[in-house]
Amino acid sequence: MRPERTGRTRLRVRDLPDGWRFILTHPALRRLFNSIGVKALIMATAPVLAVLMLGRLHFAPWQYGLAFTVPCLGGLIGSRLSRRLVARFGRHKVMLTAGTALACWPVWLAFMGPGLAGLVLVGIIELGLITCLSVFNPVFATYRLELTPPDRVARVLSAWSVTGSAAIAGLTALWGALASLTSLRAALALAGLLLLATPLLLPRHDPAPPRTTPRDPVAAAGQTVT
Repeated sequence: MRPERTGRTRLRVRDLPDGWRFILTHPALRRLFNSIGVKALIMATAPVLAVLMLGRLHFAPWQYGLAFTVPCLGGLIGSRLSRRLVARFGRHKVMLTAGTALACWPVWLAFMGPGLAGLVLVGIIELGLITCLSVFNPVFATYRLELTPPDRVARVLSAWSVTGSAAIAGLTALWGALASLTSLRAALALAGLLLLATPLLLPRHDPAPPRTTPRDPVAAAGQTVT
């Protein structure tokens, strides 16, 4: 006999429409929800970039791995800076600045060349992008939770996660087709140009008053941007 579970929220498939409905009827959350394309565009270009580096530019697999491993240090740097920056400049200013800065990096991937110079360029771009993301993500996640009532957190985060995964899958397939129809560099350039417009989706002001920690037990597992 299984022990009865108490104090847990069990999410059902039919709860997802409730999450989407709440997001789309909330002015600030709806604006943030539109920016879900940022992560999707970044991830969609990963296969295109791999083909360009390993195929056309003839980088060795270890060089490709090095170009994306070393910049991960930016994740540690950004996560340590995030709290200090918010304390000094305020949450909303940090979110706007980091969100704008991260959109400026990927477009330069289209200009990558062969050899050491190309490898260094990719490393610098990825370092800047990852650092900005690691500053932006915790601020964004906190802001989103503060806009969501405690009894809606599980549904909102689940709807957000499902939509984000679907967007990544769809755009990855679309960008693969686009690269086949045009060129690898053209596909990277288009994604970078679209990302440059994404800061316009961020809220221009901070309407969220501080609130207590969400009572929804699923919220604790959903405080990262998905």
